[in-house]
Amino acid sequence: MGLDDRAGPVGTPENVSGMRKVLLISLGHPELVLGGSPVVCQELFDALRERDDVECSMLAAVGRDAGDMHQPNAGITGFDGRDGVYLLHQTDHDVWLHRNNEPMLVEAFIELLRALDPDVVHFHHFLSVGLDLIGVVRRVLPSCRILLTFHEFTAICAADGHMVRRTDRSLCDRASPVRCHQCLPDRQPDDFVVRKLWLDHHLRQVDHFICPSQFMIEHYVNWGIDRDRISHVPNGQRSRVMRAMLAPPAGARNRFGFFGLLHDDKGVHVLLRAAALLREAGFTQFSIDINGGGIQHASAPIRREIEAFQQAEQQLPAAQRIVSFNGPYSLDQIQSRMARVDWTIVPSVWWEIFGLVISEAWMFGRPVICSNIGGMAERVTHEVDGLHFEMGDPAALAATIRRACTEDGLWERLHSAVPRPPTHIAMAEAHLALYDA
Repeated sequence: MGLDDRAGPVGTPENVSGMRKVLLISLGHPELVLGGSPVVCQELFDALRERDDVECSMLAAVGRDAGDMHQPNAGITGFDGRDGVYLLHQTDHDVWLHRNNEPMLVEAFIELLRALDPDVVHFHHFLSVGLDLIGVVRRVLPSCRILLTFHEFTAICAADGHMVRRTDRSLCDRASPVRCHQCLPDRQPDDFVVRKLWLDHHLRQVDHFICPSQFMIEHYVNWGIDRDRISHVPNGQRSRVMRAMLAPPAGARNRFGFFGLLHDDKGVHVLLRAAALLREAGFTQFSIDINGGGIQHASAPIRREIEAFQQAEQQLPAAQRIVSFNGPYSLDQIQSRMARVDWTIVPSVWWEIFGLVISEAWMFGRPVICSNIGGMAERVTHEVDGLHFEMGDPAALAATIRRACTEDGLWERLHSAVPRPPTHIAMAEAHLALYDA
């Protein structure tokens, strides 16, 4: 039985004040959880809070990985005294069906809904939150408008939500019981049939879906969601430019940067292999800055490869080093990290739904070199404002890096066409139109 069945129907009075009341629900808080989805939800929260016609609250899930911030018996609490921000303390969460197995948590959620009485509940993902809470909202607040943003393919793909085949790491373009069983052999094909039925039951209660990229919509339409129930709203961010950028050093535009988590799907190993190929070919007039952490999330082989490269690089004399590992960074450090590079490389080996790092590169006028698939290829226009290379191919990336270092006028031409990234204000306006639809 889904926990949404435990919540009896409760009427809600109509909002006659004219103030729209919105509750955003996030898989985590950006100060506690790595990833783009919590950042986007926070940006939307901040933009809505700046308005005088919206009363916005945010509920962020938090689990044991948050350390002392996780209070397993607390249900829902505030967060650091911040107005309108709450934490949902997960305890017993079914990661297969994305269901809450702790009745106390569901009761706490019902109490929060009654207290806030929102007109709109907007789920940013259901990971760590629970699909069943969608049904709780529908039962407790039957006239409330419910929206859900898909930040990856978790509904379609039970294997990390990335639609990458675990059998050979190739890209996947569709789900079926047999194909999914091949990626997750511990689950029988019938398990995926049941999972799909469970998802369909809860997602039918959503009024409207949102995707940050156009190509993503096609995947969900092919999976079974009506096209007229999905809208495209690009992820927006506030500008991270805090001061005027200093002019880059004179000479070749040969400084490259990677920004993101150091795990398999982000493709940092492809970049390191490209650097090794260039070094072996005798081309060393370039530098690469690796910015990011989370290597503990990488598979054992990729982790060993990254750590071996880093160790070998550190043993070289300083003048011979090409790659620098700068570690994790916070949002307020982006400018200082971007100032050290001319190009941003996004070598992801999965579809990459949107790529906030692309927006961050554009904030500072950095052309992007990226894999030629998914959200990256949709956003970066090859030979206009950036460059594509064949996904997962170190030799193709090496050739692109060499070209970027040596072709006269290339950086200037692409730099001049770098678009302005979507703002959090524009994102909020687009969402408000969907809230009112």
